[in-house]
Amino acid sequence: MFREVARTKQRMTETECIELLQSERCGVLSVLGDDGYPYGLPIDHWYCAENGRLYFHSGKKGHKIDALRRSDKVSYCVYDAGTPDADNWSLHRKSVIVFGRMHPVEDEAEAMEIVTKLSLQFTDDRNYIEREIEKLRGATLVFELIPAWITGKRVHEA
Repeated sequence: MFREVARTKQRMTETECIELLQSERCGVLSVLGDDGYPYGLPIDHWYCAENGRLYFHSGKKGHKIDALRRSDKVSYCVYDAGTPDADNWSLHRKSVIVFGRMHPVEDEAEAMEIVTKLSLQFTDDRNYIEREIEKLRGATLVFELIPAWITGKRVHEA
């Protein structure tokens, strides 16, 4: 059902894929948008090493929410900034694509714990995080992406 990387020498191992998901904090979430058009948007994530799932926070309405109500199947692409070659213009870049199903986290306490962990990637100011969570609690959804397939590759952009 899911495709392997065409150029097998560029394929990343599962460990390398997970390392990239843990080290990068954002990517592009793609959903089935209006009239069958793909809809991709940049979004922050938190990767949970204990269960291998990705988590996102969101508002309660908009294009993404409408699309997820129609279909929970998504893809999520994460890529690094790249490492320059000695020539300083070509890059070695890694990317990972996660295919899976995405749904809201229903338990409010669990959702707020996840939002805290996601926020700690950006600041260690717990007072700020707690104030923001309390202020936006009623307007925030937390989504869980359960991977069905993870694939990654290394590319030399020259």
